[in-house]
Amino acid sequence: MDKYTGFYIDKPTGNNIFSYEERENKKIYVPKLIEGSLDDVSIGEEIVFNEIDEDIEIKAKGLKNMIIYKYQDKDVYIFDNHNHAFYFWIKSMKKGSFTKGCKLVHVDQHKDTRDPQNYSVDIDNIDDVFRYTNEILNVGSFIKPALKHNVFSDVIIIDSSYGFDLEIEGEFVLDIDLDIFSKDMDYIPYDLKVSRIKDLIKRAKVITIASSPFFIDQDYAIKVLKELFNYDIIEELA
Repeated sequence: MDKYTGFYIDKPTGNNIFSYEERENKKIYVPKLIEGSLDDVSIGEEIVFNEIDEDIEIKAKGLKNMIIYKYQDKDVYIFDNHNHAFYFWIKSMKKGSFTKGCKLVHVDQHKDTRDPQNYSVDIDNIDDVFRYTNEILNVGSFIKPALKHNVFSDVIIIDSSYGFDLEIEGEFVLDIDLDIFSKDMDYIPYDLKVSRIKDLIKRAKVITIASSPFFIDQDYAIKVLKELFNYDIIEELA
């Protein structure tokens, strides 16, 4: 059984650290991981990210469940807050789904390359990886530990028009934040983003996808997610 069984974080750790002392709400929810399809990606009722922005407390609701979705024989992990990618990368690497030391392709409105509080995690111990992911890492600090522990040899960040023009060769894991489709990123044509990401999906070994409820409307994020996998077309043909 996976360790993601659905639980609350009520201490100022991980993603619950933001504005913790000033907030009215003191806990966030981490959803359960289930096997499913894109039909199972839906918005839940729990607050998964809480932050004060311009004196307003934003209580962001995220996904009802995290999903592991099989797409063309590859694992696709779908979740809300982006730090969970770290756990799923290690889990996938231990399964042999990708070669340790390959590249990471990170498609995101943000670079997410802040330093975490520490780099103290035993990547050979999945329980410790789980602890580290949920208690130390947050939505902006999960990439550097993966580089530090040689999970990936390099990260290619696509967060601009220029990034979408890059030629990417060799083995890679694809990491997508759906906030690349937020209004702030509308200066990059929608169709260009969709077509380029679809191409990366075809070639990636493993795919991790964050819905980032604080940064993009979740109904819209789910709509874009389904388009990236041609899901409506697949359903019509079935």
